[in-house]
This record gives sequence, C-alpha cells and structure tokens, in this order.
Amino acid sequence: MPPPPLLSAKGSVWPAGVARHICDSLDSTNAHALRLAPVTLGPSWFVAYEQTAGKGRRARPWVSPRGNFHATLLLHPKEPAAQVALRSFAAALALRDALVTLTDLPQAFTLKWPNDVLLNGGKLAGILLESSSSGAGVAHLAIGTGVNLIAAPDASLVEQGALKPVSLLGETGLRVDPETFLTHLASAYANWEHTFTTQGFAPLRAAWLSHAARLGETIRARTGTTTHHGTFETIDETGALILRMGQETLAIPAAEVFF
Repeated sequence: MPPPPLLSAKGSVWPAGVARHICDSLDSTNAHALRLAPVTLGPSWFVAYEQTAGKGRRARPWVSPRGNFHATLLLHPKEPAAQVALRSFAAALALRDALVTLTDLPQAFTLKWPNDVLLNGGKLAGILLESSSSGAGVAHLAIGTGVNLIAAPDASLVEQGALKPVSLLGETGLRVDPETFLTHLASAYANWEHTFTTQGFAPLRAAWLSHAARLGETIRARTGTTTHHGTFETIDETGALILRMGQETLAIPAAEVFF
C-alpha cells in the first residue's frame, strides 16, 4: 500500500515580523515560551517535535508524540486581561482555517467551546492560553496548540463522556508534517490577529458561531462540582457560553462542556 500523501506549504506565506523557533524536544512549548518571554521581542512561534510534559486545560497531560503538532505563539499584548483572553477564539479560527486549507474539507471541522477543534465530531486539537502578569495587566501571552496530526490518544485515557480523540491522518488519510502545518497556522493566525486588533471581537464572534459545534442543541456545562443542562444558545461579547434553561439564560465564562 502506498504511503498517504504528504501535504506541502505551497501557497501559504510566513507572516512578516514573526519569528520561528524549531526545537527537537521540549518539556512544554508554553513553558519554554514563557521562560524566554522577557528576552523575546515581537511575536514568536515555538515548535517542538515532541513534548515530554505537555499539558492541556486544568493541567491534564497532553499526549505529545513525534509527528503530532505541538507549538506556542508568544505575544506581548497591550490590552486588558479580559480582552487578551479572547485570542483563544482567534486561535481556534486560525486552526480551522489551516486545516480547511490543507484538506479542502470545510464541513468536517467544527469548533467546540471553549477551545477545541473537532474533525468529524471527534477531538482533533486543543488550545491552552497561559500568561505572565505585569501589574494588573498581561505582560506575555502563550497560546499553546496541540493537533493530532498522525496519532490520537487511546479513547480509554480520556474522561468519561468526553469526545473521542481523532487524528488528521486517521480520519482523512492525509499526512502533514509539523513544520508545514506551522506555516499554514501562522499565516491564518496573523490574519485573525489583524482582524482582532483592528475590528475587535465582534467579527471573531460571528465567525466562530458560524462554525460552532452543537449550537442550538442541548449540552452539559460543568463548572466545578455543578453541572448545568440547557440549550447552547450563543456566546456573548465576552466569549462566555450562553446556556438557555427554560425561560432563563445563564452566562458561563469557564466550564467543561459535554455533548
């Protein structure tokens, strides 16, 4: 059987003024980026072929074998902390754009609130924002991205009720190397960053909702030890999930969502 086709970065242009650092092995690309943040000027991407201590939300381990994508974009934002956090939506939109460009399968990729990208309904990618503070503001922002390009964790390793992990190779038969994926992602993110800094969150919110998974359907949102059941109605101007429960709505700024 011939090997799956290897996609190239043809047609994708690296954004001007953005640095790129390729590493063989790191504990965590987010941790590495934040360690170097005080001496790093301008936006910078850090990519590792493998991570030995990768993590997702709530410090859960993130399986990071060679061949998958593990990267962090380091920024030095000037906005208030609440606005800085909205870049998670820019990152999700950029991830989807890169994946659609590479595969030409726009209907296959959806966005799960707050920070996952799904492929055929399974979890393909996750985003983790971490920062270092400067007074009441944010000095440095690390936008970490993990994509299962060639391998997904065993379904038995994920929390009960969570979506099945999938890989790009397993679902589409296409093989993309991490550096090629980085070029597409960096280009897509630069476009959404420009939109965010020049037009605000509104266009990002509209675009995100147009690709949202399970919008208008019943979901569960777990905040701490409390689980809320309701209809996923929208996200508001702060990025919070709006859950309709009967005649009332609840704005949820952070939660674990289950379908």
